[in-house]
Amino acid sequence: MNEQQTFTIGAFSKKTGIAVHTLHYYDELGLLQPAKHPTSGHRIYTVADAILLQKILSLKFLGYRLEDIKALLHETHFTANLNESLALHLDALQQEQQRISQSIESIQRVMALVEQQKTIDSELLFSLVHSMRTAHVHEEWMAQHKLHDVAAALEQKSDAQKQALDESFIDVTKQVKALYGQPVLHPDVQLMVQRYMDALFIFLGDELIEQLANTNIEELDLRALEQATPSPLSDDEQAWLNEAMAYAATASEHDAMND
Repeated sequence: MNEQQTFTIGAFSKKTGIAVHTLHYYDELGLLQPAKHPTSGHRIYTVADAILLQKILSLKFLGYRLEDIKALLHETHFTANLNESLALHLDALQQEQQRISQSIESIQRVMALVEQQKTIDSELLFSLVHSMRTAHVHEEWMAQHKLHDVAAALEQKSDAQKQALDESFIDVTKQVKALYGQPVLHPDVQLMVQRYMDALFIFLGDELIEQLANTNIEELDLRALEQATPSPLSDDEQAWLNEAMAYAATASEHDAMND
């Protein structure tokens, strides 16, 4: 490229791939201010401007804000301070990367559920999405109770396993809505509970179930977790389901003692 060559803003935009309105904005911010034609006032870009633009885009690529780039553009050398600021950008980008990955996984799970269920109650769907969005609450809760291995194991569950649990959650919610008010020992209620517990046990696996069973967690801690992840069930429906599950657990223990 001829160092004496000049370009109109349109030609410079076409050569660099940067939109004209962006070049206007960079000029207004004082980042990239080309010479102006003495009579028309039109911007006149040079090869030096193209080099400066490369620096702007490089710093932007590294995560710097435009106001920070302005201060860095004309530095002749960089010190350890650059690494400190880059470390902050790296941390922010990694967090954003994790958020995007979680969003992608959640979208895929919702799409799979809609395809499988055909129709899903909006409140139930929003509850599931909320649970996906606040997965970090569960992770923090498990970290607080030193359940790092459990958290890691759950993270490794396949998409198919997570989808199967989602479907079981939807099914049990529908059945609770339909059966609520029946005695908890009713065969249909106990069948519903058994199917849901079977699905949960299959998802967790024997090793995780044993690990959770041996963990000393107070009831208040469980309530805090439940409050952070609201259920699509009403308080009365949730209490009824809890009672039905407690009855099933007692019946199971009684059967085991008789065997």
